[in-house]
Amino acid sequence: MKVENNKELRIMKKKILKITLSIVLILILAVGIGLTYLVGAVGGGGPFDFVWKNKLKKMPGNAEKYSLENIEPLENSPLGGKRICYLGSSVTLGLYSMDVSFADYISYRNGCEYVKEAVSGTTLVDNGKTSYIQRMKNNIGTDEKFDAFVCQLSTNDASKEMPMGELSSSENLEDFDTQTITGAMEYIIVYAKQTWNCPVIFYTGTKYDSKQYQQMVDVLFELQDKYGIGVIDLWNDEEMNDVSEKEYEVYMADPVHPTQAGYLEWWTPKMEEYLYQFLER
Repeated sequence: MKVENNKELRIMKKKILKITLSIVLILILAVGIGLTYLVGAVGGGGPFDFVWKNKLKKMPGNAEKYSLENIEPLENSPLGGKRICYLGSSVTLGLYSMDVSFADYISYRNGCEYVKEAVSGTTLVDNGKTSYIQRMKNNIGTDEKFDAFVCQLSTNDASKEMPMGELSSSENLEDFDTQTITGAMEYIIVYAKQTWNCPVIFYTGTKYDSKQYQQMVDVLFELQDKYGIGVIDLWNDEEMNDVSEKEYEVYMADPVHPTQAGYLEWWTPKMEEYLYQFLER
């Protein structure tokens, strides 16, 4: 009897173990699916990316009338036939506007070609393979021909509290501290000028609550004095910051990211105006 009882006990333990393992596997699978869903739902791609896209489509600022297909081209644009390179992160990409940003609108409206090298969440500071510097060097061909190189003053450096650094007394690439915001900006300016021999322009975001980004804007004007770069200053522009609350709700998905309406009706005309004048010099 004792042998049979031990045998039954072993069998029962095996069954309990199998049931426990099955429950654990089911829980792991459920968590995995849940995380995949969440990643997709916040714009991280994957099989549930449609959740994020559906959310974006429902925003008033991403209505069908703002889509690229409905854009009317401008006649006799000064940018017609030109080729522009854009380097940036989520604002250049168009994270909350279904990957459509001012870069796309400028091209469609003005009949110019463009390269849009933009990855969300990335920084000017050279902290890995997705930094502005690494993508500029590795993803944009040195034999490309550009009429302008436009770089985003990244809000990610401010939100991640990257070190500001100091303006260098040099203009040599090897002398810049690319682990700082200022050094990274200098590196991008000099590399772009040397590699593509075209005007370099930085653009800022519109005003939001960030002391560090304000400091970055201040440094940007110091770099303008040193290198003669262009600066599309949406941050300090009184007209840009004078929109009504109702307009702002349509134009911005959050304090940093515009919708399609925000890009098309608010940012793009101001950026076009600057490019017309700066590239005609």
